[in-house]
Amino acid sequence: RQIESGKVLDFTFSAGHKIEVVRIENREYQYLYQEGDSFVFMNNETFEQVNIPAAMVEKPLFLQEGMICNILFHAEEEMPLVLELPMHIISEITYTEPGVKGDTATNSMKPATIATGAEIRVPLFIDNGEVIKIDTRTGVYVERVK
Repeated sequence: RQIESGKVLDFTFSAGHKIEVVRIENREYQYLYQEGDSFVFMNNETFEQVNIPAAMVEKPLFLQEGMICNILFHAEEEMPLVLELPMHIISEITYTEPGVKGDTATNSMKPATIATGAEIRVPLFIDNGEVIKIDTRTGVYVERVK
């Protein structure tokens, strides 16, 4: 797999073929803010800031200020390669249509907007102002947080 583009490459290597080893480091960075078409992250240990292009962030609407993300770096060039969001985020519902009382047994879903601006599907019993847990990999509602 080519890290920069995400393409899966099919190569067959013959015996004795030399492969260049690339050192990759996984570091935790905190999301600070968006600046134009890039996102600014800070290393909590060194306070060094790095700009990540928007194209590198798979689901930018799930980014929350202060969120800790993992960034894979090419160690020799100090170049960011991949940004990984946490598996789950906790966010408040800012808008959704009111639910119908007693409609909790069905598996029906309705659209809802969370505090970051992302739109997801939630069960009918979820109302405005409730705090929920969301899977960032799929963008699916997981559970209500108390």
